[in-house]
Amino acid sequence: MNKMPLDVYRGVAQRAEQLVSPEQVAATCDAMAARLTALLGDKDPVVLCVMTGGIVPVGLLLPRLNFALRLDYAHATRYRGATQGGALEWLHRPTAIRGEHVLIIDDIFDEGITLDSLVTACHEDGAASVTTAVLVEKERTRSVAYRPDVVGCLVPDRYVMGCGLDYKSYFRNASGIYAAASEDV
Repeated sequence: MNKMPLDVYRGVAQRAEQLVSPEQVAATCDAMAARLTALLGDKDPVVLCVMTGGIVPVGLLLPRLNFALRLDYAHATRYRGATQGGALEWLHRPTAIRGEHVLIIDDIFDEGITLDSLVTACHEDGAASVTTAVLVEKERTRSVAYRPDVVGCLVPDRYVMGCGLDYKSYFRNASGIYAAASEDV
């Protein structure tokens, strides 16, 4: 993982356009939690945080989910350091989901391939049901038919960062959702 020089980081931050404010993120999480409670409040689900981007949305959502649940994680990658995805590689595939209601939480629904693969894997492993939630969905055409069950907010098809989404391994900690300037992409 390469370190970004501080002047580059500051330039990217200054040029970025805020798409979703921190206040809108909070309201979005409240709405997502209400929908998830309606769907899963009586099911005692296993929540799978999709690593690494799902850490922030899970951290924002869990305190809003006032029902019995257990937390685990899934870690799969298609990129392995490249700029385009390839075949899905499991770094951690949960094993204790047979007969369980599963809630998968991720930061973004972009191409949809990873989330679709995770849902398929959960069904193959015997999950009783699989529900998915993403904080952000890009408005774009996709090659997969799968759609998330709960979507926080829609953003344009631009390079986005913040609230778990990264830009060259940085900006996951930004409290809003930002689009990188075209000169930085």
